[in-house]
Amino acid sequence: MAPPKLHALFCLCSCLALVHPFNQQDLNPVAHLKSSAWLSKIQALMATANSGQTKIPRGNGSYPVGCTDLMFDYTKKSTFLRLYYPSKGDDHTDTVWIPNKEYFYGISKFLGTQNFMGKILQFFFGSMTIPASWNSPLRAGEKYPLIIFSHGLGAFRTIYSAIGIDLASHGFIVAAVEHRDESASATYYFQDQSAAEIANKSWLYLKIVKRGEKEQSQRNEQVRQRAKECSQALSLILDIDSGKPMKNLLDLEFDVKQLQDSIDRNKIAIIGHSFGGATVIQALSEDQRFRCGIALDAWMFPLGDEVYSRIPQPLFFINSEQFQYHENIEKMKKCYLPDRERKMITIKGSVHQNFADFTFTTGKIIGCMFTLKGEIDSNVAMDLTNKASLAFLQKHLGLQKDFDQWDALIEGKDDHLIPDTNIDTTNQNASLPNAPGINSI
Repeated sequence: MAPPKLHALFCLCSCLALVHPFNQQDLNPVAHLKSSAWLSKIQALMATANSGQTKIPRGNGSYPVGCTDLMFDYTKKSTFLRLYYPSKGDDHTDTVWIPNKEYFYGISKFLGTQNFMGKILQFFFGSMTIPASWNSPLRAGEKYPLIIFSHGLGAFRTIYSAIGIDLASHGFIVAAVEHRDESASATYYFQDQSAAEIANKSWLYLKIVKRGEKEQSQRNEQVRQRAKECSQALSLILDIDSGKPMKNLLDLEFDVKQLQDSIDRNKIAIIGHSFGGATVIQALSEDQRFRCGIALDAWMFPLGDEVYSRIPQPLFFINSEQFQYHENIEKMKKCYLPDRERKMITIKGSVHQNFADFTFTTGKIIGCMFTLKGEIDSNVAMDLTNKASLAFLQKHLGLQKDFDQWDALIEGKDDHLIPDTNIDTTNQNASLPNAPGINSI
């Protein structure tokens, strides 16, 4: 893991490029920095960057956690996901957090910076690991509830590991889908079987949608594709569970046959963040196999009005205090219909990034400065998110666990929680632009 001062430099460079981007002609960006007032800011920020947590937390449950990647078929329509699961032990090496340089280039594109920023990000974070055992064998002898997870705009399958690891440590199998709708910073596929055999990747990067013209229709098309990808991932995992032969094109040490008879097919849910929160709602409206859903700081703009009345399953909104706005909350409220279980809580002092791993990869000062952290401690915010989610899942999946000890969190009963929302929905003028912006990753 990179030392804190490198985290500070990463954040500074990322945000510096947004405010004062380099031109193609700037062959020596360091010299460029030296010629500006930003040099003194770099020095000041690096000097104060040694405080705060920088480690992605281990799960709080009793199960050791394993991690692997699965890809079925090789085209852009294939399923690609990261799997977190209860493992036999933690004797394998830790899992690389972001495994390919192209993901860093994708983040650079999402931030609106030049490609050299991707190289900087890779240098600082390319060897960072998460506390999950890579390709460790599945813990056999038990059927596990299954969670399909959908990432946010500009994100990808690996950067919600704090959530995936904690759920797996409590006895869930979590499949974090990497979406192929061009909303991920980057993803890859193979042109044909031969390319797959030699691991010749074809990369697909984020599509920048110009705000205004046809944006809603394009986002709606994306959210529909995302929901189908979640259902497709579910179908494939259930096929493996039933004994259908499946090959992982990535040819990793993890044997997918271990997943046979490992899924409790009556205990399946879907969780997602931001654009992934909208994906949760779209998927619930289309696929009744999902028994319930949890939308983390959902961005509602991509959804069509027809969806809100088509969700019979229980739905739980967990929001940050700083991201939400009147129009977005009003759309969430459209899901509230008679005889349908709906819950909403807001985490005090939290920001949009408190749900993603980036909140743990910087020190406190830099994290707060660039809204990767909120006023609330990142570990406290993540702990509240995971415990409230576990309580909701136990209630609606019929789990025989002790997660009901956190039932009060579902009602917002905690010093760090607000029941429902902090947004005054009577103020019709309290609205923001439709796009979630740079904080959606």
